[in-house]
Amino acid sequence: MAMALQTSAIASASLNPAASNKLRIGSITGPPSGWRRSVLVVRSDARQRGCGLISNAVAEKAAAAATSKPGHELLLFEALREGLEEEMERDAKVCVMGEDVGHYGGSYKVTKGLATKYGDLRVLDTPIAENSFTGMAIGAAASAGLRPVIEGMNMGFLLLAYNQISNNCGMLHYTSGGQFTIPVVIRGPGGVGRQLGAEHSQRLESYFQSIPGLQMVACSTPYNAKGLMKAAIRSENPVVLFEHVLLYNLKERIPDEEYICSLEEAEMVRPGEHVTILTYSRMRYHVMQAAKTLVNKGYDPEVIDIRSLKPFDLYTIGNSIKKTHRVLIVEECMRTGGIGASLRSAIIDNFWDYLDAPVMCLSSQDVPTPYAGTLEEWTVVQPPQIVAAVEQICK
Repeated sequence: MAMALQTSAIASASLNPAASNKLRIGSITGPPSGWRRSVLVVRSDARQRGCGLISNAVAEKAAAAATSKPGHELLLFEALREGLEEEMERDAKVCVMGEDVGHYGGSYKVTKGLATKYGDLRVLDTPIAENSFTGMAIGAAASAGLRPVIEGMNMGFLLLAYNQISNNCGMLHYTSGGQFTIPVVIRGPGGVGRQLGAEHSQRLESYFQSIPGLQMVACSTPYNAKGLMKAAIRSENPVVLFEHVLLYNLKERIPDEEYICSLEEAEMVRPGEHVTILTYSRMRYHVMQAAKTLVNKGYDPEVIDIRSLKPFDLYTIGNSIKKTHRVLIVEECMRTGGIGASLRSAIIDNFWDYLDAPVMCLSSQDVPTPYAGTLEEWTVVQPPQIVAAVEQICK
């Protein structure tokens, strides 16, 4: 599965702790001209054993001045809104459904102003009935050709619509013999926030990954939030877009020109030589915080934001493993049956011969997220744990 590897602008802010059935994939265009793309090609015979330390280590390999970049600055929730608004402008079949998405503007203001611009029928405020409005959106996509964007106010609430997402959204294209397509986007905030309690701190990636027919992506920067939103809306597949509640106020400069991101590509965040660190969503920033410490200790980690949670971009991941021969997975999902467990299995199945150490996975604790701030912090992977894991892998 040869594909280009997009290297996009990386937000410098660090956050403090607190395929069963084949999918029908359309062609996806890349970012606009002027934004760098590269292909990582690694010779399988050019293997460097061991983890020799690098001399004169610095925390950042290269940093371009933000002021030199063209474009405009947006917070992540604003980037999501901009992408959604552009698609609603481009295609009259795109509509939004969910609780408080209309004149209130959404629980995190992703849909603010859209009801005024497009009216109450295209930005539909629904009753508090996730199974009902999710089923209605799927029916509208299948029978009327609409392209609904379903907001789940909080991703944990969408467990009430699990039957519709699984038996209808994921399977109708297949069980109808291809008579129906379900171009639906299911999105909303999730993840461990700041003392939101167990029911509002759900990480549902592992719940949805086993549903045949669904694609899953997780945004982590304003750039890929907008690009993934636009790509998900244009896809003929049902797509679940995971957003993290603690990343909405992350700011980044993004291009003025239209662009979309591939729904199947990982993103190279930091090239390195000694160990491949695979991560996504909020943990990207915990990993990058740990990377500064690791580089100053003499290690050279390669950091990849996998972004596509289903299917995995095994081309990018495999090329990295062929170079580093060591893998650390860092996730906020639960350890048992989580994304990390599936990714580790895929790596062992496909790249066993290139591994010089066991694949290590750092995940959240298998407990409901506590309300108490100190206990909540203990359940989630922190940068010092990442540093210690890399040191252990590279012994």
